[in-house]
Amino acid sequence: MDAEEFRKYGRKMVDYIADYLENIRDREVVHKVTPGYLKKQLPDEAPENPEDFEEVFNDIEKFIMPGVTHWHSPYFHGYFAAGNTYPSILGDMLSDAIGCIGFSWAASPACTELEVITTDWLGKMLALPEEFLHCGPGDGGGVIQSTASETVFLCLLAARNKIVDKIKKENPYIEEKDILPRLVGYCTDQANSSVHRSALLGAVKMHKLDSDANFSLRGNNLKEAIEKDKKQGLIPFFLCASLGTTGTCAFDNIEELGPICEAENIWMHIDAAYAGSAFVCPEYRHYMKGIQYAETFSVNPHKWMLVNFDLSVMWIKNSTYLVDAFNVDPIYLRHTNEGKVPDYRHWQIPLGRRFRSLKLWFMLRSYGVSGVQKYIRKHCQLAKDFEKLILDDGRFEVTSKTVMGLVCFRLKRGNKVTEMLLSEVLEDGRIYMIPAFCRDVYFLRLAVVAERTTPDDIRYSFEVIKACADRVFSNMGDMDGDGPVVVDIDLPRKKTTAHDTNSHS
Repeated sequence: MDAEEFRKYGRKMVDYIADYLENIRDREVVHKVTPGYLKKQLPDEAPENPEDFEEVFNDIEKFIMPGVTHWHSPYFHGYFAAGNTYPSILGDMLSDAIGCIGFSWAASPACTELEVITTDWLGKMLALPEEFLHCGPGDGGGVIQSTASETVFLCLLAARNKIVDKIKKENPYIEEKDILPRLVGYCTDQANSSVHRSALLGAVKMHKLDSDANFSLRGNNLKEAIEKDKKQGLIPFFLCASLGTTGTCAFDNIEELGPICEAENIWMHIDAAYAGSAFVCPEYRHYMKGIQYAETFSVNPHKWMLVNFDLSVMWIKNSTYLVDAFNVDPIYLRHTNEGKVPDYRHWQIPLGRRFRSLKLWFMLRSYGVSGVQKYIRKHCQLAKDFEKLILDDGRFEVTSKTVMGLVCFRLKRGNKVTEMLLSEVLEDGRIYMIPAFCRDVYFLRLAVVAERTTPDDIRYSFEVIKACADRVFSNMGDMDGDGPVVVDIDLPRKKTTAHDTNSHS
């Protein structure tokens, strides 16, 4: 493909993308394919000779789109939002074209410096303490990671390195292999599964603590767990607090948890992957009370801030903890300006990194703070609108407080009937939702996801749910509505059998 052909098909692809997004309501939100559908249609080997790109382009609709779940459809309500806007897409296009690998400032200065600037912009938008900013006092600052899951693992490793170094300095004859089995971290019973996976990869214990009636982890539960573990010879070192859990969008009480972590020398990381974007709106910042006690804080703009995947931002108060944990500095990576600006290879697990700050920069300049706030508030209002429709119907109940863009609800008849409702909704195929299961209660999650979602779309989704409920009640007879339920979301058009809501990209 030469430049002229690239221009031709580049324009054609832009038109295709715009048409796809503007007409996404016309597509069925969930695929109807079965495993192996594509293997049956494509050759077993790559073509021996070049093909005309027109043929390649035509095969997008023929082969690819039938196997796509349309996350940006206003009728996709399954997981938390996946950001996507035209400025962000353009930023990714330019990043791909430049193709730099920004592991150090010298490798491409603009890549590093724009990331410093945009993470400070975003940190100020969220009203983070200045200690988290590059422009603030000390060694703090923001860095773009791929996902919040990677960030949790990164922070756990940095916290592990910090406590091991401290113990070895105090006890010169102790070895690391004797310390690691005694380390213990904590999280809420509502925490994302990535927290436990990070503990497995980091070879440390992770204790899951009970949350309260509002699914919030409170200080007294953490304090009791710490005291119990210390009596057993364990060393508490890490807490992952959640602001906006996956299942119910619940918020841990970091105002209570923070002082305990400070007193016990525990690294508190705050995972605000989804809900953190809402802190651009002052009315939601009360959930951040206590953030000054955190060592690290993360949010995913690629979830709920109009930036396409992948772009997760982590802020840290003292970046030397990352550099100390991950600094491997061969001569071929060194440069004359070391120490004057961040070398982000020391702030992450991989060596290579993309020019991701471009799409954040494009989006922030295109929407402005007021545009992002308007978008967040719109989604929150649409969730409230749906909650009202559900409650006015009389057959449904809300199972947890609706505070942002997620509504958790079920039929009053109980678990089995609510499971039947989900099966009916998925079989109907006009909208897509997933279930969750907390404390023996099976419920459905309706997340407001797409930028283009309107009040009419919300009413349409409710009408689908209402019609499906009508069919459930007409077919169910006198069965009992309670009972244990296990569900598998990987089988969206069949009766489900097991489920985990912890998607955390």
